[in-house]
Amino acid sequence: MPLIELNKISRQYRSGQIKVDALKGINLTVEKGDFVSIMGPSGSGKSTLLNIIGCLDKPSTGTYILAGRRVEKLADNRLADIRNRFMGFVFQSFNLLPQLDAQANVELPLIYRGVGGRERRRRAVKALESVGLAERLHHKPAQLSGGEQQRVAIARALVGEPEVILADEPTGALDSHSGRSIMAIFQRLNREEGITIVQVTHEEYIARNGVRIIYLLDGAVEREEILKTSDQARPRKQLVPNMVS
Repeated sequence: MPLIELNKISRQYRSGQIKVDALKGINLTVEKGDFVSIMGPSGSGKSTLLNIIGCLDKPSTGTYILAGRRVEKLADNRLADIRNRFMGFVFQSFNLLPQLDAQANVELPLIYRGVGGRERRRRAVKALESVGLAERLHHKPAQLSGGEQQRVAIARALVGEPEVILADEPTGALDSHSGRSIMAIFQRLNREEGITIVQVTHEEYIARNGVRIIYLLDGAVEREEILKTSDQARPRKQLVPNMVS
């Protein structure tokens, strides 16, 4: 059973009297432990598609099955709970609070879960260590490079132990060296931890770090490119299949 299954997903917006078709009949499946890159020109629907996968937006038509359950018509508070417990998000802008140090920024999602202070600190330190920032726990964002700030953002996405990491242009604000470092972290998380990753990027060298590439054009899937076989991509860690209930 796929972890993510989109069936005939469409999304329309209104701009004054004009209807804009952002997505047109998207069919897409993502297996557990997959690493999928989504590419396409500006306006192709990449971020809209990622927002729907991440339960940040709802489709106009079609069905979305996440871990075996339809979610496209769930109430907003239920979708928020799924996002908090099932997914981790990484964006082009790091979205770190400037007044907080790295550890406190990473702890934030656990505060919303009601996790106690000692456990929050333990898990935040572990997440920061996993992205190579053990020596930067108490540095504020202004004291960190762009690549280090994005690693803090990845640690924040990891601290909730998500099934899926969704990344929207995660290297867009970084130089190529820092971008490759971030992709090395993503590959390790995918291969060694079995975390499913779906990323949007406009850089082909970034997209090719995944297992397959989905090319969008004018809101529709233009083609798909398989980069590795399923055997090569198989995760090392067994994933939990029933987190959405």
